[in-house]
Amino acid sequence: MPKGPVIANNTPIAALWSVSCLKLLEKLYGEVLIPETVCREFLATEYEIRQKALTNAPWIKPTRLKNPQQVLLYTSLDRGEAEVLALANELAARLVIIDERKARSYAKRLGLPLTGTLGVVLTAKEKGLISAVKPLINNLVNEGFYVSPELVRKAIKLAGE
Repeated sequence: MPKGPVIANNTPIAALWSVSCLKLLEKLYGEVLIPETVCREFLATEYEIRQKALTNAPWIKPTRLKNPQQVLLYTSLDRGEAEVLALANELAARLVIIDERKARSYAKRLGLPLTGTLGVVLTAKEKGLISAVKPLINNLVNEGFYVSPELVRKAIKLAGE
């Protein structure tokens, strides 16, 4: 596996947490870094429960940017997404886990290796960590994770289900 950290945005962390699958990130990638703003976003609701989840996931590491001014390069993104991309550039990330379309577009232009929540789910199936993607995707949708029906069909097809 290439060197460099894996850096995640709030949506994939919150989505996987909501279906009790946060551990998949550790099993797939080991340590996962989240910028400080992403940590605050994750903790913004259900603080005690989510703080406990982070305490029980010491491999998720809130990380401070060395050069916070880099965030200014991503003016059309929200602060968390901008920090994810800035941190990914700073640390030469081996993977960025982010779902938001505009942030993914930026990441592609920057040449950052990229996946999203469904990519994590597909990789987990490929590695034998879960037996099927369809029930997990259904659980994510039931918990409020928005994904287009077209993308759901594509993911299920890619998983051979």
